[in-house]
Amino acid sequence: MRATRIIAGLSLLLLAGAIVWDLADDGFWSHHALFTSIVASSVVVAVTAAVLDAVIERRQRERWSVLAQYALFDLSRSARLVWTGLLELAGLAPDGDVGSKALAAGSEAVRDTPRLTAAMDDVLTSSDRREQLHRLVAWLLDHSEQVLGRWADVMVNSGVYAEIVDRHVELYSRLQWWGSVLDEAEPLQEHLARPRLSRVSPATQTVGPVEDEWLRENFVAIAQLAELLDRASVELAFEIVPLDWWTTRLPDRPSSGGGP
Repeated sequence: MRATRIIAGLSLLLLAGAIVWDLADDGFWSHHALFTSIVASSVVVAVTAAVLDAVIERRQRERWSVLAQYALFDLSRSARLVWTGLLELAGLAPDGDVGSKALAAGSEAVRDTPRLTAAMDDVLTSSDRREQLHRLVAWLLDHSEQVLGRWADVMVNSGVYAEIVDRHVELYSRLQWWGSVLDEAEPLQEHLARPRLSRVSPATQTVGPVEDEWLRENFVAIAQLAELLDRASVELAFEIVPLDWWTTRLPDRPSSGGGP
């Protein structure tokens, strides 16, 4: 669409220039018929190509808009697993029934940086909860690989969605980076069969030993990024296919009188 707008803008500028030129020197275009024909044909071709590109692009987006929404919902669920998993492990998940109010309260807890930081500090100082964190990270990474594997190729090819997909990749790259610190320092029992040197973390290889304070701050940042991407993905999904569109596809609810 950006290229289409550029072509359209240049065509309009060229047309405006030709009009001004004609007013200033009305004999030029009539005395140079071949040049005039070439310029006119070029403007027509450029505008026609721009219009066709815009129409084709719009049809392609409409054609797979429901698929794009489905992919964004899948990415949103995956990001939600990250921040809610960390929130529950930190002991900050709201009690009571699961619903939109509980989800909103959880989002508020994640965005409360001092509170989340203190809770994550408690996780890292407990050996049992630290192992739970390690296992949670390993499970989240396995799940994220499946989700990104399903949608990365499809979504990245569209400039409209490439940015948010890139942010999701950033989230799981961070999770993998800091999860590797736990793999090196405290390998899980099932990881002990791996070659010992393969467990060296890229983080410690790059910056040296990682203190718990740094690890804590980054897991807080991961939880907050996941919560942000959860909300942003859902909002973009409903921009692509509005809720009203789905309402027209659903059957009418039965009346209270028990009618069909």
